[in-house]
Amino acid sequence: MAAAEPSVTISGLPFPPSVNHYWRHVGGRTLISQKGRAYRDGVIHDVEELGLRAITGPIRLEVMVTRPDRRRRDIDNLLKSLLDALAYADVYEDDSQVQDLRIYWKCDENQQPAIVAGGECEVRIWRI
Repeated sequence: MAAAEPSVTISGLPFPPSVNHYWRHVGGRTLISQKGRAYRDGVIHDVEELGLRAITGPIRLEVMVTRPDRRRRDIDNLLKSLLDALAYADVYEDDSQVQDLRIYWKCDENQQPAIVAGGECEVRIWRI
């Protein structure tokens, strides 16, 4: 069972590119797109300011995503770029450590999707 308070909370992370925009196929190779690399660099910058040390062992991860607009999106398409960026930023060693995962859209007091220009994510991590 996870502790009541998360071990780490990271607020204000940029809205992740969908998996459809994260990868590019070039000459038979699959590469992270320019947009994907820019996203990863933004996450690294935000995390470096927190001075975190990589979490080891199994973790529970919860992601609250605030939409950038009212367009329909598949929430599961946002996970790959976010989880990879967090690992690359040394928040944890590898996303294979994630044993429990929840992602959800932030809603306002009327249970309508919350909107913020550009979108953003908040990540909470518990050691388990």
